[in-house]
Amino acid sequence: MASAEAGARGATPSTSSGGGDGKRRRAKPILLNRLEGCNGAVNGAVAIPHEDAVISVSEDATIRVWLKRDSGEYWPSICHACPCPATAIDYDGTSKRLFVGLESGTVMEFVLADDLNRMSLKRSYSAHMSRVADLSVALDLNWLLSVGRDKYFQWHCTDSGRRLGGFKSDAWCTAVQLDPVTKYVFVADYAGQINVLKLDDQNLSHVTALKGHSGSIRSLTWDPDNRLLFSGSFDESIVVWDIGGQQGTALELHGHAGKVRGLSYIAHTRTLFSSGDDAMLIVWDMTADRKETPEWVESNTCDRCGAAFFWNLKEMWATKQLAVNRQHHCRRCGKAVCDDCSVNTLPIPQLGFEMLVRVCNDCYREMSDEDKASKAQFFEMKHRVSNLHIDLSKRRLITSGLDNTIKIWDIKSLLIADQPAST
Repeated sequence: MASAEAGARGATPSTSSGGGDGKRRRAKPILLNRLEGCNGAVNGAVAIPHEDAVISVSEDATIRVWLKRDSGEYWPSICHACPCPATAIDYDGTSKRLFVGLESGTVMEFVLADDLNRMSLKRSYSAHMSRVADLSVALDLNWLLSVGRDKYFQWHCTDSGRRLGGFKSDAWCTAVQLDPVTKYVFVADYAGQINVLKLDDQNLSHVTALKGHSGSIRSLTWDPDNRLLFSGSFDESIVVWDIGGQQGTALELHGHAGKVRGLSYIAHTRTLFSSGDDAMLIVWDMTADRKETPEWVESNTCDRCGAAFFWNLKEMWATKQLAVNRQHHCRRCGKAVCDDCSVNTLPIPQLGFEMLVRVCNDCYREMSDEDKASKAQFFEMKHRVSNLHIDLSKRRLITSGLDNTIKIWDIKSLLIADQPAST
């Protein structure tokens, strides 16, 4: 269910440290550096693999390459001025090719020098008519995928610069994600819908639309092993779409008390990181047993005690009693219940509810302490985050802030079942 009744919104998580064993509860991200100097919101920042270096794009129309100095502080080695705000970024560490989207709709491609002190413009793509919202580059396929506020998804060849195709959505496009194996592309929009496209050589076809959010979707990330798509929304929720299962399964994750703007996923530990306007980082254990939320039952009477709801005039006339009962729904069983039959609140982590939500009295009695144990960890970031990026080569998290700052975090202790980092 995409929406929630009043009382569930804005609720605080049931725990500040999360579940799991003692070692995981003690684990936390460690702030290593704070990068300041941008004169506008940082729209994105990515780490350069195996280097103490970060690339950022900002509303102040700059592209900056930050290098760690002998003092331990980061200072820009490059500060490139763009003609308008830089709004989206993607970087390939192997080829050192940098792609930056602009407010004007142009995507600029640069090549960084080996010493990271210079970059040269290779090509400009006239991709959109207005702000570029997100980019995804697959250089093994020679593809540049972009979405913008002109409602278009655009598909370009990075070898020739030629446009290969496009798709127009019904609303602003806000995020894009590619499954490089099947060549499915997921395009999220401002209306809360995800269009699924199939790319094949130079052909594009629309497959279906995924609907589950009640607000604008601002971030997508992909689990390549289990073929799961994660979407974060302004409705404060995350939906996990089981694309590989092809059964229409969608799990919900509720823990944020503000718009969800950033998502990042680590496949080998099956760990999802999320953050947004509430300045909280939530680390979700995706190895945990999770279930879909139940469909809400609509009824004229309480499913527990049979009391009529206030609009049920027929029942009030038959019983000669005035009904003042509001209809509520138990988040665990989905039944329609009255106030007296749903006086309690509980977290239901198996259904993705990490905060306190309304449950009926029967479900309240049935839930054990184990059922209420958190399946996520919560950490205060102390800045509203617009974008997340994880550097597996150094096991670091980069957060881009709406407060014009970038923070670099050590997340080694958060990576359970850690394995050698990929390149």
